[in-house]
Amino acid sequence: MTDRQSVADEAPLIDEPDALAAREANNAVEQFDRVLDLIDVHVRDGRPFRLRPSMILTLHGIAMAGVHRMAGTYRNTAVSIEGSEHMPPNHQQVSAFVEDMCEWIETRWSTKSAVALCAYTMWRLNWIHPFSDGNGRTSRAVAYLVLCIRAGDRLPGRLTIPEQIAADKKPYYDALEQWDEAADAADPDLTVLEALLQSGLVQQLGSAFDAATATTADGIEQRKFT
Repeated sequence: MTDRQSVADEAPLIDEPDALAAREANNAVEQFDRVLDLIDVHVRDGRPFRLRPSMILTLHGIAMAGVHRMAGTYRNTAVSIEGSEHMPPNHQQVSAFVEDMCEWIETRWSTKSAVALCAYTMWRLNWIHPFSDGNGRTSRAVAYLVLCIRAGDRLPGRLTIPEQIAADKKPYYDALEQWDEAADAADPDLTVLEALLQSGLVQQLGSAFDAATATTADGIEQRKFT
């Protein structure tokens, strides 16, 4: 299956496919490391957590460093999504929509489950599509950050939810197609996406159990969001 791509006016900084792939892979590892650092700061060090636009911009900046000139900044043009009928909002509305999303998460932090908050974050950031490129990988990184902090720690398991999505994106894309139906609801019904994340969580935690009970040791792969 072909990945869906943001279609905007800005061109990437690297034209050569292999060089682009290598830079994106390196950035993905750095982005994952930053997510883990943030989890440690807010869970293990006990700092209060509030998702802020600055965190989202930072994670996008890491993912797109050296790849796109708009790394770490909101898009300043219209954008469309190849392979989807969804039309993201005007770029002038992006900042307000991101602020509203963060506020939604804060006001429901103690009443929604970690999976529900993760699903909302992943769906809403994709719906807003705040960047010219790198929206998917950033939304998955931010959603995983929310999931782990709300759950109370780094979640164990070699095959993380974002890695599972990266390996098979069709169910993820299909779940996101709820976005226009849910957009006007105060508490959108994201049942399909939540079910996908719950299944992914079972697989991730199961991989931790498998690793703990295995009699042979496999190599540990670098973790990343793609």
